[in-house]
Amino acid sequence: MNHTEHVDVLIIGAGISGIGAAYYLQREHPGRSYAILEARGATGGTWDLFRYPGIRSDSDLHTFGYEFKPWRDEHAIATADKILAYLRETVSENGIDEKIRFHHKVLGAAWDSATATWTVDVERTGSDGADPELVQISANWLFCGGGYYRYDEGYTPHFEGQERFTGQIVHPQHWPEDLDYTGKKVVVIGSGATAVTLVPSMAPTAGHVTMLQRSPTYVLPVPAKDAFANTARRLLGDHLGYAAARRKNVIKQRTVYTLCQKFPTAARWLIRKVNAAKLPKGYPVDEHFAPHYNPWDQRLCAVPDGDLFKAIGNGSASVVTDRIATFTEKGILLESGRELDADIIVTATGLNIQLFGGMSLTVDGEPVNLAESVAYKGIMLSGVPNFAFAFGYTNSSWTLKVGLLCEHFCRLLKHMDDNGFDTVQPEFAGGQTRPLLDFGAGYVQRSIEEMPRQGVDGPWQMTMNYTIDAQTLRNGPVEDSALRFGSRQSADDPDRAPQLAR
Repeated sequence: MNHTEHVDVLIIGAGISGIGAAYYLQREHPGRSYAILEARGATGGTWDLFRYPGIRSDSDLHTFGYEFKPWRDEHAIATADKILAYLRETVSENGIDEKIRFHHKVLGAAWDSATATWTVDVERTGSDGADPELVQISANWLFCGGGYYRYDEGYTPHFEGQERFTGQIVHPQHWPEDLDYTGKKVVVIGSGATAVTLVPSMAPTAGHVTMLQRSPTYVLPVPAKDAFANTARRLLGDHLGYAAARRKNVIKQRTVYTLCQKFPTAARWLIRKVNAAKLPKGYPVDEHFAPHYNPWDQRLCAVPDGDLFKAIGNGSASVVTDRIATFTEKGILLESGRELDADIIVTATGLNIQLFGGMSLTVDGEPVNLAESVAYKGIMLSGVPNFAFAFGYTNSSWTLKVGLLCEHFCRLLKHMDDNGFDTVQPEFAGGQTRPLLDFGAGYVQRSIEEMPRQGVDGPWQMTMNYTIDAQTLRNGPVEDSALRFGSRQSADDPDRAPQLAR
């Protein structure tokens, strides 16, 4: 095993979170060395991985984009190619590309208190497909920006009889480049964001596309272009116009979420009314678009310019709400007895959650059990020194929270520099905990017991409120009674034992 280098901060993942972390770090701490490890061969994370038709954001890019870099395209709901270009432009114009190590998959990291360093085991492969080699990189800090799901494997439940199907079965996470669905009958299993994106994107080319769902999801049409944002940019310029649009959309997102939580019956009625107006007269709205749960118990699915409803209206797509009995040779037999013929079946059935890229963590030789740790301010884990991670909002744009977390991380580093500290770790004093995410999505519930916990008050809450987080992460004090700061000297000098900051 080769030891290749040491850096002050090692960032894991070159997607939207890792790129953001690199930008803030080099802006606020230009003297610190850092590197980004990316398991794949390109930047962009999700936006480079997924290649299915029509892939796009379901949040507006004025809040999904970075606060420091204006979104200049007229489309607020943007396709993956535009998002990828935006991310790669950010990388290039800030010199971040020079810090990225592609084909570096992190396997595990071990913290040593005596030296106040992480030693990270990395599997490095060449772009030419050469055999992988194991290397080690040491760092004073780890910042995990690799998202929350497995990149190499999507979630597909077992379907009875699927081996009998003579057509093609495709998962959106592994979309074949040469898949030709022209004139073919396609069944998309699922009702989440991926399904409602795929159906209207494939419908103009396919013979017919059916969205088969076990139960409905809340679907809401939104304008693909933000008239306010485009006007503000034209009148105020890129930066001021972007800031105005961003602030407007932050308020709008929070208002919609709050109203849905406080007045679920009214929100349900309003969403149904909007959907009915977009669908053909007499369409069974309650059967296909009226979930049993309340709005925002799971994420709302946004459809730009109502494209899903248009595809249903012109007959190129349809929705079926039923349960699968078995796959057959030519399609899917439903529990109702109806059979759906298909040439291609797309299993838009979700993700597999995998925090921190599946890497193992040890602290002074003791394995870290994530399920027993508690998240601190949504950025650190109890009992794990010099370790930060990025996890965005589930009820708003992901990047809104990531930006605040990166700012707080940089403020924490400055506090440590100013006071001569080398190490910091949160210490949870005990008490009631609850699941990390209060979110009903299936992919979350399947893995919730394997994830860290959160507390019920103070900095141990995993807040999903931008206003509160801005006060805490951007403007609130760094010092906290739950943080234990220390220095390398304390290992040899008992008089300089790590202290609990007050």
